[in-house]
Amino acid sequence: MLKRSSVLASVALIAVTAGLAAPVSAETLSDAIALAYRTNPTLLSQRASQRALDETVPQARAGLRPTVSLTADIDYSRTDTPAGVVESDTAGIGIGLSQNLYTGGRVGHSISAAEANVLAGAEQLRGVEQGVLASVIQAYVDVRRDMEILTIRQDNLTVLRRQLDESNARFEVGEITRTDVAQSQARLAQSEADLAQAQAQLSVSRAAYAAVVGQAPANLEAPVALPGVPTDFDAALDVGLVENPSVRAAQYALQAAEARVAAARAEFLPSVRATASYGGSSDLSSFDLTDRTAFTAGASVSVPLFTGGLNRSRVAQALEQANAAQIDVEGQRRAVLQDVSSAYAQLVSARSTVTAGEQAVRAASVAAEGVRQEAQVGLRTTLDVLNQELELRSAQVQLVSARRNEYVAQAAVLAAMGRLQGPQLVASVEAYDPAANAAAVRFRGALPWDPAIEALDRIAAPPITPAADAEDAPVDTQLKSAAAAASPSGN
Repeated sequence: MLKRSSVLASVALIAVTAGLAAPVSAETLSDAIALAYRTNPTLLSQRASQRALDETVPQARAGLRPTVSLTADIDYSRTDTPAGVVESDTAGIGIGLSQNLYTGGRVGHSISAAEANVLAGAEQLRGVEQGVLASVIQAYVDVRRDMEILTIRQDNLTVLRRQLDESNARFEVGEITRTDVAQSQARLAQSEADLAQAQAQLSVSRAAYAAVVGQAPANLEAPVALPGVPTDFDAALDVGLVENPSVRAAQYALQAAEARVAAARAEFLPSVRATASYGGSSDLSSFDLTDRTAFTAGASVSVPLFTGGLNRSRVAQALEQANAAQIDVEGQRRAVLQDVSSAYAQLVSARSTVTAGEQAVRAASVAAEGVRQEAQVGLRTTLDVLNQELELRSAQVQLVSARRNEYVAQAAVLAAMGRLQGPQLVASVEAYDPAANAAAVRFRGALPWDPAIEALDRIAAPPITPAADAEDAPVDTQLKSAAAAASPSGN
């Protein structure tokens, strides 16, 4: 525990102190994404949870296989008779085998439900991956924004110090008044406060970067354009409704719920089981298990006649759970509509803000230079120079923030579409495939007759019926209508 605390403290210290041990080479967004994809604790934890979920499939398939048990017992008996007391000590040992032959589909549908749950878990893993990578991108551009703002504040402080020196010199020769000097001093003090705030904000951003990426930021290069950013809102929405991990996870969860409905209905059907046992027993006084041995084999059929309403209640419960899963699919699709609409609107707004900000910086730069020259010939006051300098720095800060917002909005659009994934962002990263582990463990412990038992179990089993198919078309129409209303203007 102490060692872990020391490590965490070291990481935080590195982040806050602006990377004193930073590498010489500049760091790219691709480097940060690749590192987080391999080492982020949230992502690694979700992968481990998915591997644990994979184990539910072999657990469900275990119902196709026999169970073998070994039993041993020792018995003592005492019987009082008119002739006296009769005592006996016996011991026995035996082995028993039980094999499901037919369960009405309970085992088969349980396998189907487990497989659907694994697929839903894989989509949830993809959603966590998108969230982590979105955090990496935001942390990266936050650090770059704050570094640029810090540079702006430092430049502004240098200019205002020079302005104060000029004001003092002009005051000494009587060109300006003490008021002009005081105005320069006030702006310089405010600039020093702004610089301190920028330094603190940069430290906060560095710490956030270290937490999500796993190392302190160094000299971050300008991020390259994100691949696949859509230029059409309708196209983005169409992709999101199909590929968004939350929607796909809800659809797989619905499949699992429908399989559980069929499994609950299978409880009304008979089940067939084969059994066999072999064992021996003997008196302890002359212990020899071969004295009395027995072998039995047979099959049993169990038909539920009355369960006190238990089976019917389980079916009703499973149906309501399937209805809830169906409703959740619609809820997730509406959430995608909201996310895509919001992210795309923010992207359009950020792009407009960047364009306006670039024009504002150019105009403010020209105006600031002109006011400074006019002040030297007495056409402008010291306050005019200070105000124009403040306007220039404000425009520069707003432009830096707008560029950051545009990049984050692009990542948000891709995440809402379901296309913000490590291999898609960085081609060189080794993709983690949850399906590989699922396939590796699916048939763990399989026996040669598993396929035959599974095929037999599905004969005459209750079918898996989709829940509320008739509602799909109206839902699509409503979503398209809502999308048209929510679409950002001009798209």
